[in-house]
Amino acid sequence: MKRKGIFTTENTERTEVDSVASVRSVVNTEDLPDGFQMTELGPLPEDWRVVRLGEVLQLMRNGLTYRQERNPKGVPVTRIETISEGSINPNKVGYISDLDKSQVEKYRLLPGDILFSHINSEPHLGKTAIYQGNPPLILHGMNLLLLRAHPSVSDPYFLFYFLNHERAKGTFIGIAARAVGQSSINMGKLRNLPIPLPPLPEQRAIAHVLRTVQRAKEATEGVIAALRELKKSLMQHLFTYGPVPVTERERVALQESEIGPLPAHWRVVRLGEVGKVITGKTPSTARPEYWNGHIPFITPVDLNGMPIRVAQRSITEDGLKKAKPLPKGAVLVSCIGYIGKVGVVDSEIAVTNQQINAVIVESSKISNWFLAYAVMRESNLLESRARKTTVPILHKTNFERIPIPLPPLDEQREIARMLQAVDAKIAAEQACRAALEELFKSLLHELMSGRIRLSDFPLEEKLDSQNRNA
Repeated sequence: MKRKGIFTTENTERTEVDSVASVRSVVNTEDLPDGFQMTELGPLPEDWRVVRLGEVLQLMRNGLTYRQERNPKGVPVTRIETISEGSINPNKVGYISDLDKSQVEKYRLLPGDILFSHINSEPHLGKTAIYQGNPPLILHGMNLLLLRAHPSVSDPYFLFYFLNHERAKGTFIGIAARAVGQSSINMGKLRNLPIPLPPLPEQRAIAHVLRTVQRAKEATEGVIAALRELKKSLMQHLFTYGPVPVTERERVALQESEIGPLPAHWRVVRLGEVGKVITGKTPSTARPEYWNGHIPFITPVDLNGMPIRVAQRSITEDGLKKAKPLPKGAVLVSCIGYIGKVGVVDSEIAVTNQQINAVIVESSKISNWFLAYAVMRESNLLESRARKTTVPILHKTNFERIPIPLPPLDEQREIARMLQAVDAKIAAEQACRAALEELFKSLLHELMSGRIRLSDFPLEEKLDSQNRNA
């Protein structure tokens, strides 16, 4: 006889998991840490339980089937694309009209509802988003499952992070049925997914810690986005008026040029006039003695507008004899495929492949970093001069003819200094974001396995209030 209530699971759904549990039961438990038990999920704290996902849910269902509209006067409804970085992206919703009140109330999302991508290509299978109340009204649409936690048993954010952990482990690909172009997860298998269940206060504490790190990462991403906008505006100002304060730009006499307005005392020259252009060369990949040395072998993937000290690939001294060596300070520009990506050599010597043109500048004429920023600003011009084939190509001759602005050297250096300062701040924030991403991944694993315990932290009342107001 099947019990009623939230801890109810079909017996037929347990068969697969019970077989796994019987295998794990033979594991030697003598080496378990104090306070741990052996479970079908491996060692877990003794006060944790292993239950099925369906047992801690108040609701699991498919979404509303609808004909998508683009009329923003309709009611917003979720699509697969609506899941963005774990949250709801209100800019990627569909719209639906002619709904009665009962349908709106049935399918509207409530704060804490989890959307789960159960039909998708494998890289995106199992993506989740948690609804945090924005937009205020949005309906649960087709091709996404809705998971609603039972508030007396499970914390929605704990479940959200658990699902993220399982996706990272490849669990959902493992239980999916595969078809051409996409895979799908049966609702029964998802309900039967075993999950570790700490006491509710510890679930909230775990979710709180993970949300804190996630919010710090999101704040850092906001700083990076703002800095990139600042750099864009600063480049526009500096390459139009020169290195003068914004309040003094009206005093700068301008001239019209083929690359737009410039200070009247600047010149326009061709790129080939300010340095020697060298197209890269790849040593034979069939000769292992040429590869995996200490000399950077730079390809377009290494170009990100920053100094380049190491590359994803490298060559040996023997390989260098079959390539074209470049000195420190050479300005690199990709001219095949990815047109206009830029970098500057920051090692004593480096080489590139044939997709990259390097400019060894005449330092008496131009600052290498000024040239790098000038080329970045003219990336659209580079693309327009490329030959349009299956793979776009900007030949060396056309590359050398690209017009660039040429201020006096002292102004070039000041412009480069100002932009490098912004780039250094962006790089520092990106390093911070990367560190937070690694911290999040580590904490996600350690907290979900009970290796880091939060049960002794006096957070229950505070977190209960925060989670209810989130």
